[in-house]
Parts: sequence; C-alpha cells; structure tokens
Amino acid sequence: MNVILLENVENLGSIGDLVKVKPGYGRNYLLPQGKAALATPENMKEIEARRAELEKAAAEELAAAKARAAGIEGMELVIPANAGPEGKLFGSVGPIDIADAFEKVQVEVERSEVRMPEGPIQELGEFTIGVHLHPEVDVDINVRVVESE
Repeated sequence: MNVILLENVENLGSIGDLVKVKPGYGRNYLLPQGKAALATPENMKEIEARRAELEKAAAEELAAAKARAAGIEGMELVIPANAGPEGKLFGSVGPIDIADAFEKVQVEVERSEVRMPEGPIQELGEFTIGVHLHPEVDVDINVRVVESE
C-alpha cells in the first residue's frame, strides 16, 4: 500500500514522503490517525499544494514540544511507595504513577510519553526516566522512589 505522509512519522518518513507500508498499518493506524493519505494522483496534487501549511503546523508542534521540554528538563519527581524491609516495592512504579506525579506538580505529561526501557521500577532509589515529547524531543528526568509513611 502506498501512502503520502501528512506529518513526520518516526522510523517511516517526513511530510510529503511517498512510502510503501503494509496494508494493515496504513489502514488501521496511519489513515485513521490522519498521519497519511492514500497515494492517488489527486491526493498527491493536493498534498503538494498544502505542503507549506503542513510544514508550518509541524514546526509549531516542534516548538511547543521544545517549550514543554524546557519546563521539565532537570526536574526531579519524588514518588512515595510501600516497600518491604529490603527496599523492594509492594507492586511497582510505572508510567501511570509517573504521569500522576507530574500532574501533582501541575505539569502536563501523558502516560504514553513516559519511556521506561527497563520496565517498571520495583525498588527504592533514584532512577532516570525518559520523556518522549516529540519524535525530535526527548528529555531525561530523575525519579526518586521513597518509602511512604
């Protein structure tokens, strides 16, 4: 299936690129999300006419992500959790808990933007967590998991 990208898609291409994708990916993700359009001659002409408008919208999105990144860069979150005597948590601290901790300090971060490549935190201590705000903007924050009282 050939599609024209309407916005930058990570690991696929940028605005206006003609790419070949598997039919399920195009039909179930790219088209419904508005990230791509079918590669018909009419759509190709329309996309070329709207290209400057689409690039301007993408630039505004990138600027907004950079502004958000500047606001949370170097931030340290403290998350209280129940733990046993050896420092192992009863349960774990995952992306939902980190998004809730951001909410408590009036910072808007979606759960899907939190990156935890090593999985949920299962012990007390300090950890570095990634926040993926835009395909070109990633920020690392410190999360300190302490024992709740």
